[in-house]
Amino acid sequence: MPLSKADAVLQPPLTPSEEPLPAHRFTSSGPLTGRLRVPGDKSISHRAIMFGALAVGETRVTGLLEGEDVMATAAAMRAMGAQILRRAPDERGIAEWSVHGVGVGGLLQPAQALDMGNSGTSTRLLMGILASHGVTASFTGDASLSGRPMRRVIEPLSKMGASFEASLGGTLPLMMRGALPAVPIEYRLPVASAQVKSAVLLAGLNTPGITTVIEPVPTRDHTERMLRGFGAELEVEEIDGERVIRIHGEADLKPQQVEVPGDPSSAAFFIVAALITEGSDLVIENVGLNPTRAGVIEVLRQMGGSIEELDRREVGGEPVADLRVKHSALKGIEVDPAIAPSMIDEFPVLFVAAAMAEGTTSTSGLDELRVKESDRLSAMAEALTSIGVRVVEHDDGLDIIGSGGAPLRGSANEPVTTHLDHRIAMSMAVAGLASKDGVEVDDTAPIQTSFPNFTDLLEEAGSAR
Repeated sequence: MPLSKADAVLQPPLTPSEEPLPAHRFTSSGPLTGRLRVPGDKSISHRAIMFGALAVGETRVTGLLEGEDVMATAAAMRAMGAQILRRAPDERGIAEWSVHGVGVGGLLQPAQALDMGNSGTSTRLLMGILASHGVTASFTGDASLSGRPMRRVIEPLSKMGASFEASLGGTLPLMMRGALPAVPIEYRLPVASAQVKSAVLLAGLNTPGITTVIEPVPTRDHTERMLRGFGAELEVEEIDGERVIRIHGEADLKPQQVEVPGDPSSAAFFIVAALITEGSDLVIENVGLNPTRAGVIEVLRQMGGSIEELDRREVGGEPVADLRVKHSALKGIEVDPAIAPSMIDEFPVLFVAAAMAEGTTSTSGLDELRVKESDRLSAMAEALTSIGVRVVEHDDGLDIIGSGGAPLRGSANEPVTTHLDHRIAMSMAVAGLASKDGVEVDDTAPIQTSFPNFTDLLEEAGSAR
């Protein structure tokens, strides 16, 4: 049954705030110990809201990440007819979300532009969904999102019949008109991108026939796993070393009970923090270990990191474990570029781990980092250099000469520039734990997009003795 007003409460604000927060200095407060749980996986949270809105009936979601990016997705699906409500948290502090969907093909034309805030995932996946709906929609976003490339999604969706009027360079703001019926296509990804793959597959949901995506390099597979869970007819096979994914159109999605595992990208900040802080012995609970997402754990283990999996299990079709992380003497390595798609968002904090390692850590094949919320290669090179780390920047990666475990200098005078990028802000916060003077970041507001309680958890872990 739908939730009544009596047993439901409104979710946090549905439009991201661009109000800057005061600069914050992060310093060592001793070893990180005890147990903590990071927010729900952002990728899965986005998809749970979207797929629930495309199912007929009520989908219930626990563990949803309540950051601004996911709230932007919720606001957009609500603007197109879905009912999305949040129950008051239970005695454990866990809230359940209820999504009453309208069915594939049932989304309404939004009355106003869809404000996607800072969320590239929301934008690209929603463009895919609407490409096979007979509606017109405008997408806007903040300054950071408005500089990020959308042409990589526009190209295949145009082949399916959707039309676009985008800003110069194929960026937001843009207006799109969906095609009804859309045309099924076979599309080979020119770059490894789970968002592009997902956009085409989601367009295929309401397209007659079979839509096919070919992945030369595997990317995160949450979309495939969850679509199957919601009842879509979807096949994946390996052909000549490539993943071929086929989805059968005019799908009928069934509502589900979704439990969102902890976000491995969020967990990565605490994994690195524990590895580089002397005396740390920290358990991070309920971390999603999807093999298309867990590359950072493999790389940190290669560097000598002590990361033990406890109680490995499956939650909602996704592998999960509690991770016990202990302070470790790290060594620099050459990171295999083939692993990049499985940890692309974790490279900023990996660079911090490399700064504390013995020897040089070399990375390459990271062109994608230049078109994230910021140019993350340049931003991290600049930030690390400002606190005394030796960094060599290349077109597609960084070489970082580690301190061999010696404390970093820190930012004594000027705060580190985060470029309104949540992962830069959190990575440099972690660097502050291993510095002499602490690290001051210029603005912590962007952290709200993906990890609202990051600072609180960091302080709790440092005082849990």
